[in-house]
Amino acid sequence: MQSTATILVTGGAGFIGSNYIKLAAETHVDWTIRVVDALTYSGNRDNLAGLEDRIEFVHGDIADVAVVDEVMQGCDGVINFAAETHVDRSLIDSRPFIHSNVLGTQVLLDGCRRHGVSRFVQVSTDEVYGDLSGTSRRSIESDVLRPRSPYAASKAAAECLVQAAQASFGLDTVITRGSNTYGPYQYPEKIVPLFITNALNDVPLPVYGKGNAVRDYMHVADHCSGIDLVLQCGVTGGIYNLGTGLETNGCEVAKRVLDALDKPESLISFVQDRLGHDYRYAIDASAARSLGWSPKWTFEKGLQETIEWYTKSQ
Repeated sequence: MQSTATILVTGGAGFIGSNYIKLAAETHVDWTIRVVDALTYSGNRDNLAGLEDRIEFVHGDIADVAVVDEVMQGCDGVINFAAETHVDRSLIDSRPFIHSNVLGTQVLLDGCRRHGVSRFVQVSTDEVYGDLSGTSRRSIESDVLRPRSPYAASKAAAECLVQAAQASFGLDTVITRGSNTYGPYQYPEKIVPLFITNALNDVPLPVYGKGNAVRDYMHVADHCSGIDLVLQCGVTGGIYNLGTGLETNGCEVAKRVLDALDKPESLISFVQDRLGHDYRYAIDASAARSLGWSPKWTFEKGLQETIEWYTKSQ
């Protein structure tokens, strides 16, 4: 991507998108950064405070063709962060996930073709691989996708559309599959910010089942640096896992949060397990590492920084 590129960041007022914009504004000083966000419950303009002179913001839905035509004019690259992401919400009502994650992705891909966009980055998730519990293996990019929740299925469907656009029309696309991401500005419904904010308020920390579902927790700064590198250096049609390679279960996350805040473990509350719960995600990030990417944040350091941010934001 050239130094004077115009980049469209969808979902840029959300958690990972806003953190990426902060990175891009600092490291790509000559980029024009255009942002589109529907500002649903987890999107917040305040996440972009202080960046008003570096971005062009449009309030709109990526599934709206007219909005996409407006924001994509003159763009060199598109990074699609826009998505409904919470598994629990997808189990209650999957329709918003189909609208944003599937239809929205197709509208963006069609827009890229109309406007001659040079590169499209689809930000996806390791959840498309499905459950690896009972095995010691790690998912690699060539694995068959086996999504098990409506959310994961919608992200897998979006990936198929991206790959189809590359194969059918020659669109320059790349896909990243990130592991569980945490850090500042995350809406407090995911496990890390939920546990932190509950602990700060002496409210029970809800742990699914026995708390033995494991995830690979990656700091948002590492996730964003990986996406940026893939944007610059990823091979057309390539897919890149982004994760730390470390596995931590829900009980351990709760205990670490409580210990850091000097709160009692009696705040841990075991609740009814999630429907169709995937008990293990684990990925091999060798492909991204071959581009020169590596995570810089340990979970200990990242969790402490995140706790400090939420404490100050209370």
